[in-house]
Amino acid sequence: MKKILFTGGSGRFAKVFRQFNHKYKIDYPTKKKFNIEKLDSITNYLRKSKPKYLIHCAALSRPMSIHETNIAKSISTNIIGTANVVKACAKLKIKLIYFSTNYVYPGKKGNYSENEPLLPVNNYAISKLGGECSVQLYKNSLILRICMTEKPFIHKKAFNDVEMNFMFHEDFAKYLLKLIDKKGIINVGGPTKIVFDFAKQTKKDVSSMSAKKKFGKNYPLKQSMNLNKLKKIIKKINL
Repeated sequence: MKKILFTGGSGRFAKVFRQFNHKYKIDYPTKKKFNIEKLDSITNYLRKSKPKYLIHCAALSRPMSIHETNIAKSISTNIIGTANVVKACAKLKIKLIYFSTNYVYPGKKGNYSENEPLLPVNNYAISKLGGECSVQLYKNSLILRICMTEKPFIHKKAFNDVEMNFMFHEDFAKYLLKLIDKKGIINVGGPTKIVFDFAKQTKKDVSSMSAKKKFGKNYPLKQSMNLNKLKKIIKKINL
């Protein structure tokens, strides 16, 4: 049985992912045993566990404001931590799957494909792109630019003028392991929708708000991705 090491095992997505039956043996080490900010901790653990794949989901995400108020933590976790994971995987020849974000795209025109120029929309996205840069140096890797959230929609308000590809954790958990042998970059998400319309599907009392009014006319409203690459892969594996 192939073995996978999954970082961020106590996080929001991992809690959902654990509920599914998988044909792989999956290890979810604690932060104490596998501290991504310490290269020796990572390398020593990987030498003992000998996984074939490493899914790097551990990251600093919410609240988004923390990437403005505590940039040191954002850098240490999302950039340096990811670079450490890359170093260890490269040294031990482990396939690396990295969770990035759709926020690395400029968000001005929408329908962004994987090879288009990037312009992160906020500090969180900058930190995730920093991680991406180190991952791209290692060719035995896969970068997933993901747009997903909890079910039901977690926020009290949702933008009525921002277009995205949100999907729920449960939807992605079903086919994540079908992608792990791919390499390069894949956009991952659901159908393009206004965020408010997506939110209403599972949270009927969600309030509507305008991102343009809240943040100004320059806020990126067209954040959707082109999912053709993902759709072709899914079709091929007959999901």
